[in-house]
Amino acid sequence: MTLRLLAVHAHPDDESSKGAATTAAYRARGVEVMVVSLTGGERGDILNPQLEQMAMAERDLPGLRRREMADAARVLDVQHRWLGYYDSGMPSEDGSLPANSFASIPVEISGEALVKVIREFRPHVMTTYDENGGYPHPDHIRCHVISMFALDAAASAEAFPDAGEPWQISKVYYDQIFNYPRTKANVDLLLAEEPESPLAEELAEMLTWVKDRPDRATAHIPVADFFHKRDDALRAHACQIAPDSRFFFWSNDLQRRAWPFEDFELARSTVPTREREDDLFEGIEDDGTATAGSGTAE
Repeated sequence: MTLRLLAVHAHPDDESSKGAATTAAYRARGVEVMVVSLTGGERGDILNPQLEQMAMAERDLPGLRRREMADAARVLDVQHRWLGYYDSGMPSEDGSLPANSFASIPVEISGEALVKVIREFRPHVMTTYDENGGYPHPDHIRCHVISMFALDAAASAEAFPDAGEPWQISKVYYDQIFNYPRTKANVDLLLAEEPESPLAEELAEMLTWVKDRPDRATAHIPVADFFHKRDDALRAHACQIAPDSRFFFWSNDLQRRAWPFEDFELARSTVPTREREDDLFEGIEDDGTATAGSGTAE
């Protein structure tokens, strides 16, 4: 049986900025990959002043983002599903969210929709965000909540009996790609080789942003050969990412030598695991059963 990976994301473009090289690498191995976008990114801003389709973006940003997501999915060669909820945007000054936006929908409702996807696709591994959402956007935090709710509900015969046959996901990982060790390794190598590079200042600023984050990554997936696929998928989201963005586009040669990984944190596992992994499917055979290992993480 073919291995399957489900990547759950809050908005279109998140799948390309968080773990895209990993999904591309697993597709190259023959793993089935499905990306779920929980919202349509309707409340996003136009972040690329050079956007060729500016007229459409100003007239119909949600429609443009759907087109861009389809382009990114083709680049990564992944299946894609919209869960269908409306982008919450950032909270107002009083902390309130727009009515009927994703983060304001009861967990049981949006959670059931993800349960249906899980029971239909039957993934062995799921990636999502940690309890902080990667950054405190309401939809990113709710992505974590919904993912973990659906993980448990999908495996229970008593939960949502009309949503398909129960399915137990073997392993769940949190994205930890924007971390201090990765950024520090790139900064150190860049400063050693090109101390006058304009990128050095950008990376140094990013380093201050992540320096206080604890290093929670337990899985370092070697995907350097697929960094170009990640970049191509990012560029597909042209309304969100400028082609010359230094935040996203560093030298791939630099990255391959400094930190040739994408990083994840093991959150749940029903199979034996190691303290440090280099494969999200470690401990899982093609039929979904456990293989030998040294311990079990919860």
